[in-house]
Amino acid sequence: MSLSKPTGHKASMYAELFYTFFKIGAFTIGGGYAMVPLIEDQVVTRHHWIDKEDFIDLLAISQSSPGILAVNISIFIGYRVKGLWGSIVTTLGTVLPSFLIILAIAMFFHNFKDNAIIERIFKGIRPAVVALIAAPTFSMARSAKINCHNIWIPVVSALLIWLLGFSPIWIIIIAGVCGYLYGRFKRKN
Repeated sequence: MSLSKPTGHKASMYAELFYTFFKIGAFTIGGGYAMVPLIEDQVVTRHHWIDKEDFIDLLAISQSSPGILAVNISIFIGYRVKGLWGSIVTTLGTVLPSFLIILAIAMFFHNFKDNAIIERIFKGIRPAVVALIAAPTFSMARSAKINCHNIWIPVVSALLIWLLGFSPIWIIIIAGVCGYLYGRFKRKN
């Protein structure tokens, strides 16, 4: 994995990391998967802190790690860019907006919990959240080189989880073991 060297003063780099992830955390509705295209745009396209392949690798590791996807990927990206302090700064940038918003909602929730306008606003946001989650799925599929020969893997995995109630943890473990065995088999041939 390669890492392009960030430019600029050390303190300003931390401020830039914090500001970037704070913006993403503040203006993304729908959770971690909705953040993925925004994080990719900022980290890969605009700032060139890491390249596209590294981003896909870090995303896969983030999805496989326990915890919240957005926090996991911010930790890994921060660490790749500026080490331990970079991961702390990016994590704070990602978590702080949500924390402040939830704190404000908790303080004032009783004032608007039965408000019909607020209820309609949230109903209107739902389709946009679905689109925000679907967009990176197709982008990741292209980057992961999913084609007509291996499309069955995510389809079968989704069906096992959705229809049969398999735990995603078992799917990840089985996919990891199968990927390892396939890699060893391919290396021998």
